[in-house]
Amino acid sequence: MEIIMRKMWAAAMAAVMAVSVTACSSSAKETEAPETEAAAEAAGEETEVEAAEEESEAAGTEAAGDGETQEILVAAAASLQYVMEDEIQPAFEAANPDIKLSFTFDSSGKLQTQIEEGADADVFFSAATKQMDALLEENLIDADSVVDLLENKITLIVPAGSELGITGFEDITKAENIALGDPESVPVGQYAKEAFESLGMWDEVEAKTSFGTNVTEVLSWVAAGSADAGIVYLTDATTSDQFDQVEIVGYAPEGSVSRVIYPVGVVSASTKKEAAQKFVDYLGSEEALGFFADYGFSANE
Repeated sequence: MEIIMRKMWAAAMAAVMAVSVTACSSSAKETEAPETEAAAEAAGEETEVEAAEEESEAAGTEAAGDGETQEILVAAAASLQYVMEDEIQPAFEAANPDIKLSFTFDSSGKLQTQIEEGADADVFFSAATKQMDALLEENLIDADSVVDLLENKITLIVPAGSELGITGFEDITKAENIALGDPESVPVGQYAKEAFESLGMWDEVEAKTSFGTNVTEVLSWVAAGSADAGIVYLTDATTSDQFDQVEIVGYAPEGSVSRVIYPVGVVSASTKKEAAQKFVDYLGSEEALGFFADYGFSANE
């Protein structure tokens, strides 16, 4: 009897446990369902956030594209290098962060040839009107953009400490070796030839002359003492990093040479004309003309 009672008690307990397990299972399922729905909702919210972030990034990228920095190439006479790199470039780029300047410096004649051959220049800044006029005639410069901006002077220099007694253009032939820019392509050489022809001295001067490819080369020859005298711009003689190695002993006699005018303009083939014109306009500003004056140039009146 006792055995029967134990079996009945065990069966009753088993039934109770079965009911408990079933209840627990049902409760777990009911708990699991809300959790699954919450997870799904959270995942959906994350997806929406990610989509919004992607849209924001895309908008930022598009905005960056709209404000992309443009780089313009300025083909400028060698005599402009110091003022352009030291003063003009940092000031202009600070005021116009969307425009970056790059330069190529050489004789105006060489730069003219490069533009004629399709060089990717946006602005031409010449040390003489001859080269600018030639490009205008060939429709390679926008005529309405050209400004005769600056004036310079040509000077006679000798090595510092020279004892040859050269004191002016008229006695340059006391030098054994003379340095001039090539008149065929270098404006300062063209001005020098004009002055000496006016003085009736060209043949004698030419016989003693080594011709440089640009004004910087002429200055370097005199500074190094490999030439006893040379003709450069006033700005080169006073502001280059070799100014203390040369001495100015004379200027072109009055009426012997044309005015040394520096014109600037936008290259017709430029694909960045708005930025190029903005730079040309800046060069005529009070700030820029002040920089040029500090380096020995004067505004063309």
